[in-house]
Amino acid sequence: METDQMIMEAREYVKDRLKSEPSGHDWWHIYRVAEWSKRLAEQEGADPVVCELAALFHDLADEKIVASKEEGMAAISSWLTEHGADAALVDHVLEIIGTMSYGGGGGRPMSTLEGRVVQDADRLDAIGAIGIARTFAFGGSRGRLMYDPAEPPRNSMTQEEYRSRQGTTVNHFYEKLLKLKDLMNTPAAQREAAARHAFMEQFLAQFQREWPGEEAPKKGRV
Repeated sequence: METDQMIMEAREYVKDRLKSEPSGHDWWHIYRVAEWSKRLAEQEGADPVVCELAALFHDLADEKIVASKEEGMAAISSWLTEHGADAALVDHVLEIIGTMSYGGGGGRPMSTLEGRVVQDADRLDAIGAIGIARTFAFGGSRGRLMYDPAEPPRNSMTQEEYRSRQGTTVNHFYEKLLKLKDLMNTPAAQREAAARHAFMEQFLAQFQREWPGEEAPKKGRV
């Protein structure tokens, strides 16, 4: 099968799998990550085919979506092989997907340029205006409280704590999202992340001003 045909069929397959996913890990998240992966691949000189395929399939091995990472990885491998991907391409895509997750922030660095590109694209979609919307969508889908002033965010977590801890949605900004700017791999992603990070800081400052439910001081008011 031609590469363009395989990618087109991959897009349709993933779209069908995730079109109704309510957690912010839906088809449109995949679409944006794939588009940013192609853009970053062009700027950084990475293999666009590897980047796009890894971006398209990356959430189909995420335990937030599938029963287990192992099950998801096996299904991705089977799909790629059945659609004509050679062993080297399958291995590269799976290596990226298996390594790129934040997982509490303690994961090993990506070993290839393509991995760094896809990881950056995924992390860009977790911050900024889209990241804010996705974070609250995910929190709502898991029944999390929006915010509790009595529950402080954790400075560090193991992968198990990151996956299992209930927490609050606003704490997630401090536990993960505000850390992503400094974890970007590529210069192009670093530039984009800086603007998105600033927008999140502005949002959180406004959130804290509004949270007490009190009237904001008027100009000239003592």
